[in-house]
Amino acid sequence: MLGHLVGLLRVRVLRGVNLAIRDLRSSDPYIVIRMGKQKLKTRVVRKSVNPEWNDELTLSIEDPTLLIKLDVFDKDTFFDDPMGNAELDIRPLVEVVRMRLQGVEDNTVVKKLVPNRQNCLAEESAIYMSEGAVKQDVVLRLRNVECGEIELQLQWIDIPGAKGV
Repeated sequence: MLGHLVGLLRVRVLRGVNLAIRDLRSSDPYIVIRMGKQKLKTRVVRKSVNPEWNDELTLSIEDPTLLIKLDVFDKDTFFDDPMGNAELDIRPLVEVVRMRLQGVEDNTVVKKLVPNRQNCLAEESAIYMSEGAVKQDVVLRLRNVECGEIELQLQWIDIPGAKGV
């Protein structure tokens, strides 16, 4: 198994901001994160369009060129309503991991990504070193919906015995 793995990516799903209303006055949002064959879910936050998840999900990274796909849903009894989606490219994060930076001062920004038509970034995203780990703070603007953003923090985790990046 470790032969195909290049590392792990810890995805902290922090919060949603101004999500779409899908019930009478609110929504019961949760997020499905997919990458390749992996599928992870956050918990449902009841009656909120500004949910605080603070859920930590971990993806096993075999192919860092694959996009991370997020789908936000409103939990209902029979059919969960879509509340938008977004995609995230982790290649810039992996490029920083490959630099193998040592002795870098905490919170040193190594790379910045700006929103453009090719990504779902809502604002500038910093990739930085923190406590010896490569991290990225991300705010994604949801597509295919009238409003909403999702805030994430990514952290790369090296695995001893994995082929690495």
